[in-house]
Amino acid sequence: MARAKTDLPPAAAIRALADDEGRLAVRVTPGAREEAVTIVDGRVLVKVRVKPEDGKATAAVLALLAEALGVAPSRLEMLRGATAREKLFRIPL
Repeated sequence: MARAKTDLPPAAAIRALADDEGRLAVRVTPGAREEAVTIVDGRVLVKVRVKPEDGKATAAVLALLAEALGVAPSRLEMLRGATAREKLFRIPL
């Protein structure tokens, strides 16, 4: 069975949560049942199926966030949180 297309919030809504320097705080849930990017109480929550092993979950978060923003993953920069659930990214504004 094919995986369902992930529902993503509008890129403008995600960008609106970044500060003036393009820093965006993200809360990650690895090993989730489904992949999703949601905005809850003014916070970006990213769920990925991948387990947190050898940076695979972080790479999946980066790819999913880039897809939600409509940019290439190389345009995003992780500033903090490589091994934590709370991550900080710099995104293009």
